[in-house]
Amino acid sequence: MTPQFSSQTLSNIEILKTRYPVEQSKSALLPILHMAQAEFGGYLSRESMDYVASLLNLQPIEVYEVATFYTMFHLKPTGKYVLEVCRTGPCALSGAEHIVDYLKQKLGVDLNQTTPDGLFTIKEVECLASCGSGPVLQVGECYVENLTDQRVDSMLAALKSGELSDNEPTPAHSILFRTCGDKQS
Repeated sequence: MTPQFSSQTLSNIEILKTRYPVEQSKSALLPILHMAQAEFGGYLSRESMDYVASLLNLQPIEVYEVATFYTMFHLKPTGKYVLEVCRTGPCALSGAEHIVDYLKQKLGVDLNQTTPDGLFTIKEVECLASCGSGPVLQVGECYVENLTDQRVDSMLAALKSGELSDNEPTPAHSILFRTCGDKQS
């Protein structure tokens, strides 16, 4: 079955497409893929990518190339919280590999797998641009910096309990969590 955007999303897409010259419709691809992922279950199925391609008059391969290049797009269902651990140089040197191993052991799943309760998926990603506070992971719009086993335990407990959202850290967690762009650490 071919997915279909809601009428509101289709309207937003039409507005978005007016920002670009007609011959450059591919320029709208990234934001539309974000819309598709949000509206179609948190990931991009082949059918949803084909649908996006048809809306932009692109070949499906053009959409697949973009969706597989960026780690922010998920090509299979994920947990409610995607724990994206930075694996590049500074984070690697400050212990990111240990953090990944700790998460795998703690959650009982491997990379790109989801916990049986559907809450967590672990992914490794490229630079999260928080090199001075590594190792770092991103969950939703929040960064968790200067990771230690104890900070991972606190984060997992707060997310599991619903005490903390992945996009709205509370003041009580401002030392552990910060939203992207926020200067707190």
